[in-house]
Amino acid sequence: MRKLFYVSTLLFSFAATAQSPEKMSYQAVIRNASDVLVANQNVGIRITVLQGSVNGTNVYSETHTAATNINGLLSLEIGNGVTSGNFSIINWATGPYFLKTETDPTGGTSYSITGTTQLLSVPYALHSKTAESISGSGTGSNANTLIYTVSGF
Repeated sequence: MRKLFYVSTLLFSFAATAQSPEKMSYQAVIRNASDVLVANQNVGIRITVLQGSVNGTNVYSETHTAATNINGLLSLEIGNGVTSGNFSIINWATGPYFLKTETDPTGGTSYSITGTTQLLSVPYALHSKTAESISGSGTGSNANTLIYTVSGF
C-alpha cells in the first residue's frame, strides 16, 4: 500500500539550509623506504594547504596519527586533525590551492615521505555552478509543497 505525504515549505527550508561539513576525505597507501606496505600500524602525517603554487603560502596545517589497514590504506579527514589553525576560514575562491603531505611510517613526526599536489574540482562541485544561474520562483498551487510517495507500510 502506498501513502502520500505532503511536506510543507517550512520543513523543506529547514533541509535547504544544511551546511556542508568543513572537512575533506583523504586516503593514501603507505609504504616504507623498502617499498613494503605499512600494514596495521600507526602512521604520523602532517597535512598542509598551500596557496598559489607547490611552494606557496601555508594557509592551514594539521597533524594526524592514524592506523593503516591490512592493505596499508590510511583514511582520515582533513579539517579534523590537531591544529592551531581554522580549516573553515580558508577562502577557497582565492586559489589555486595545493595539498602537501608529509608522512612518518613509524608513527612519529620524523616525516620522511613528502608529496604536493594541486586540489582540483570534483564533478559535483562543477555541477553546483549551475545554481549560480537559477532565478525566478515556482508557480501553481503546489509550488510550495513537496510530495513524497512512501511504500512498504
